[in-house]
Amino acid sequence: MQEIWDALAKRGHEEYGGELVTQLEHGVQAATLAEKEGAGGVLITAALLHDVGHMIDVPPGESIATIADKGIDAVHEDVGAAYLKRWFGEEVLWPIRHHVAAKRYLCLRKPGYMDELSPASVKSLALQGGPFTDEEADEWLKQPFAHEGVRLRIWDDLAKDPEMETPPLEHFIEIAERVRKN
Repeated sequence: MQEIWDALAKRGHEEYGGELVTQLEHGVQAATLAEKEGAGGVLITAALLHDVGHMIDVPPGESIATIADKGIDAVHEDVGAAYLKRWFGEEVLWPIRHHVAAKRYLCLRKPGYMDELSPASVKSLALQGGPFTDEEADEWLKQPFAHEGVRLRIWDDLAKDPEMETPPLEHFIEIAERVRKN
C-alpha cells in the first residue's frame, strides 16, 4: 500500500480543483469529518481516498481544474476505485466509485443542495451528467452502499475549509491499513 501514500506525497500538495485546500488536505478533512460522525474504518478510508483518481491519472503539469477547463470529465471516481482494488474490498470501493453519482442524486433529492455546491463542484457537475432524473435516482438508491455513498459525498462537499484542524495523515494511514483486504 506504500504506493498509495507515495502518490499522496507526490501530488497531494496540488490544489484541489479551484478550492482553497490541497488534494491531500481535502482527503484528510473528509476522513476527519467521517471519523467525527462516528463512521467506521471502512468509510473513513473511503473518505480519505475518494479522490485518489485525481492524483494517479492526471498528467504532469495538469490538474483537475485544467482538465475540467477543457470540458473533460476524467472519471476520477472510476480511475481511483480501479486503482485501489488491489488493497480494498467493495465496502471501500463502492462509495468511492459512486461519490459523483451521489452528488447527482443529492442535486435532485435534497432541496437547496445545488445552491450549497462550490463553483468548482457546479462546473464539474455539468461534465458529470448533471442531476439525476427521478428514474436514475430511484435505481441508484437500490444499490448496495448507496447510503454510504451519500454520506461520503456530504463529507466531500464540506472538506474544503482551509482553517480546519485535522489529525495527521499517519492517523488515517493506520486506519486504512486495518481495513485493507488480505
